[in-house]
Amino acid sequence: MRRLMAVMGCVSLVLAGAACNRGNGEPVVGLITKTDTNPFFVTMKHGAQRAAGPQGVDLQTFAGKVDGDNEAQVQAIENLISYGAKGFLITPNDSKAIVPSLDRAHKANMLVIALDTPVDPPDAADATFATDNYQAGKLIGEWAKAKFAKDGKTAKIAMLDLNPNQVSVDVKRDQGFLEGFGIPNGDPNRIGDENDPRIAGHDVTDGNEEGGRTAMENLFQKDPSINLVYTINEPAAAGAYQALKAAGKDKDVTIVSVDGGCPGVDNVTNGVIGATSMQFPIKMAELGVEAIAKYAKDGTKPQNTAGKDFIDTGVQLITDDPQAGVEAKDSAWGKQNCWG
Repeated sequence: MRRLMAVMGCVSLVLAGAACNRGNGEPVVGLITKTDTNPFFVTMKHGAQRAAGPQGVDLQTFAGKVDGDNEAQVQAIENLISYGAKGFLITPNDSKAIVPSLDRAHKANMLVIALDTPVDPPDAADATFATDNYQAGKLIGEWAKAKFAKDGKTAKIAMLDLNPNQVSVDVKRDQGFLEGFGIPNGDPNRIGDENDPRIAGHDVTDGNEEGGRTAMENLFQKDPSINLVYTINEPAAAGAYQALKAAGKDKDVTIVSVDGGCPGVDNVTNGVIGATSMQFPIKMAELGVEAIAKYAKDGTKPQNTAGKDFIDTGVQLITDDPQAGVEAKDSAWGKQNCWG
């Protein structure tokens, strides 16, 4: 029966686009990302694949169809349980809704590691390898605050968030930006409840260019005085810029973002993005694969960074317009260290 379940699991994995174990006896490790189209998660997949060989594990990969697709991630976990995987890495599409599936994985003695986006509650995963998303948002907020103060401008801010689910990465970047800019956060666990007159409004982007363009069009139609745009990531920033350029306002509006992908760093060089916070998805994936390989060998589980409920993989502000009191690297450094 166990062999039959494994074969059936393997068939399901093929249908999901993952490679099946070829019977070589290596521990199976899963990687479940939000999508297979966002460059951040594509890079994360490459990092995991690069680490799998040296760590002696058989990597199987999965992704949701779109950002927010929880059901595909649930099915991926069921497949990995059936196949007897030692553990998996996941960037959850819905931090709360995925928890019952993580509980089932734990009952199967699997190590569960969240990447980039913590689950809710965080201890539903054994560890989280992630950017300090609050710090990432805070850095671009501090940069924007210094720039607008130097230029003597009053900000009118468009907030281009991820999706209506308000996953933790979305909330933390949003609220970190507000703190960095000096705007009261309201409820630090939610998006969109600020009453500061500098906030023109929020809209969602699904973390892609099309969503960024549509959200920017909506908010700019609502308030043409917008002169500062916060974006959840660099694809959304690229879409926002397209909308501003079409309206003839691209020279009048500053865009800030988070990611550190090579196209985003190029957009810093070209003046499309004023500043971005670089994160390191390859490092997240490599450390995650290494942790599960170690768990498979001797049962050791990773430990969080001191004082945090996750393992911090670092963040770096990138800009070609440095501001006093805000530490940053230029886009030349960014190009040497970017991903995607």
